[in-house]
Amino acid sequence: MMAGRAFVFGDGIDTDVLAPGVYMKLPIDQLAAHCLESIDPDFVRNVRPGDIVVAGSNFGVGSSREQAAEALRHLGVACVIARSFGAIFYRNALNFGLPVLLCADAGKILPGDSIKVDTAGGLIRDETQGLELSAQPLPQFLLQMIADGGLVPHLEKRFAAARA
Repeated sequence: MMAGRAFVFGDGIDTDVLAPGVYMKLPIDQLAAHCLESIDPDFVRNVRPGDIVVAGSNFGVGSSREQAAEALRHLGVACVIARSFGAIFYRNALNFGLPVLLCADAGKILPGDSIKVDTAGGLIRDETQGLELSAQPLPQFLLQMIADGGLVPHLEKRFAAARA
């Protein structure tokens, strides 16, 4: 179970907004400093580890840049909840250990709401509004990969166990 404040965005948030192209050659800490700045100039200043990004349809649509998911993870975003995701972003997020949940009712969550998320059970509790929303639960093998820190640490752990 994770808990945090909701940072709410609309539809079609693309990877260029999450990881602006002009900063792509910079280290991740400098790139992440510009995450979402074109639509919320205060996002990086206000987001705290454990906070949760909530969006409408097609979150992460656009180019295949993995830095879009990596920037959110670097900033400490605990989870992204959206009505739908760009397919490549969805996979990149999981590969970086960033939980992503599909929730048809994500639009009911308001900016600043205090929410709790059960990724295994697919349950989102909006403590501020007293709402319980359903999401598509993540399968156990993906939850384990996320718990291990993403795909690379997960594979390293598996290979080390196989060698032992």
